[in-house]
Amino acid sequence: MKAPPTVKKIDFGAVLRDFQDLNPNDVGAWPVAPRVTVLIVLFFGILATGWYAVWSDQLESLNTKEQEEQKLKDEYVSKKSQVINLPLYVEQLNEIDRSFGALLKQLPNKAEVESLLVEVNQSGMGRGLQFDLFKPGQEVVQDFYAELPVSVRLTGNYHDFGAFAGDIGRLSRIVTLNNLSISANQQAKDGTLVLEAVTKTFRYLDEEEMAAKKKAAQAAKGGKK
Repeated sequence: MKAPPTVKKIDFGAVLRDFQDLNPNDVGAWPVAPRVTVLIVLFFGILATGWYAVWSDQLESLNTKEQEEQKLKDEYVSKKSQVINLPLYVEQLNEIDRSFGALLKQLPNKAEVESLLVEVNQSGMGRGLQFDLFKPGQEVVQDFYAELPVSVRLTGNYHDFGAFAGDIGRLSRIVTLNNLSISANQQAKDGTLVLEAVTKTFRYLDEEEMAAKKKAAQAAKGGKK
């Protein structure tokens, strides 16, 4: 049998001696170890120089482009989803328009407010309530509608008050009862009560009122400049 090959030992002392007394003007005469070492150092030096001089900027630019690419992908996915769901959005918008139109129809116009107040009055009288006060207040104009508060004071019994409130809720137009207070009738001893409240009715602004409101807003905005 062949004897296993012996591993040649490295003479580190000889290697170190190769690095001594090197002539920088005659690199070709250097031993192998110093020349290989110099080549390795030069190689990594070139890599480091290329990294800092060229590649780092290119990598930074690449990273920026990758982020932009991801952003564009996200925008594409978002817009694609919007396009796919566009019919649903259109249907939802149409439903909102229909609902808004139905609510708008519950708001009387300027000419119908008087008849609505008559309905409120008749609702109370129909329940046997006595109106001691029915006083319309100053209109409060909002974005596209106006509130008309009416201060009322009625005399009657508790159950009739409840029935009156139910009748108000069933009116075809929007009417609300606010700031309700019920107290004993101090002027009678028949057990009747006094209901005080602010009844609010609403009406939508007509085109002329909306135009005047818009014009006033623009004038106010121009005066602030």
